[in-house]
Amino acid sequence: MVGETDSKDKNDSRRIAIALILLVVVLVGAAVLMLPALGEIVSIADLNTGLGLKDAAVIAFFVTLVVMVVLAIAAGDGLIGEVQYMIGGFFTFFIFIWLMLAWIF
Repeated sequence: MVGETDSKDKNDSRRIAIALILLVVVLVGAAVLMLPALGEIVSIADLNTGLGLKDAAVIAFFVTLVVMVVLAIAAGDGLIGEVQYMIGGFFTFFIFIWLMLAWIF
């Protein structure tokens, strides 16, 4: 019986490790894809025109992604059972940050 639970724990740990590795790969890919947009935003000499909705959406997406990853890491084992709340939180944060960026800047 002890061998069965140990084997199950190893399988669960392996699945979580694979999921975390995939998450890191996706984050690195997102950061690479964001570099041209970030360079374009930074190179704007005249900031008086402000950010448009398109630029604000790009920034808001990546800021929201970082916030949700931090919250997911802080959630620990609760992440697997709380995915439906994480998705709702992602869209709520995204809309809020997007509109605030477009309004303020």
